[in-house]
Amino acid sequence: MTTRRLLLVNGPNLNLLGTREPDIYGSETLADVEALVAEAATARGYEVRAVQSNHEGVLLDAIHEARHDCAGIVINPGGLTHTSVVLRDALSGVALPVAEVHISDVMAREPFRHHSYVADVAVVHVIGEGVPGYRAATDRLIDHVEGR
Repeated sequence: MTTRRLLLVNGPNLNLLGTREPDIYGSETLADVEALVAEAATARGYEVRAVQSNHEGVLLDAIHEARHDCAGIVINPGGLTHTSVVLRDALSGVALPVAEVHISDVMAREPFRHHSYVADVAVVHVIGEGVPGYRAATDRLIDHVEGR
């Protein structure tokens, strides 16, 4: 694969990072997350296109577009993890490797958060490692893309 770009997708409410429930999500902001992923990707020779939206259709459109110029997708779907079949289908439909990341340990939270519609289409899962988990997800996704 000659494409050396990743799509970073952050779903609903992740624009509130740094102020939303800092006891669960920490004090880092979405800008911090995007910078962390860009730094990790750049160190491996990749660039990143980042999108965050509170609107599912915007995320679907970005995922669809990624099939033209991205090698993989790092995604924190937020609450859509537990509710969105169409998001799962979009990820499956573009046939790109996916890294699913969650800041909190969703399995240690409310029961409705225990199911992920994204899990079966993701090749990488980083759950409950805080914002640094995005770096781990990025590195592991690039390893997968490069066949390591």
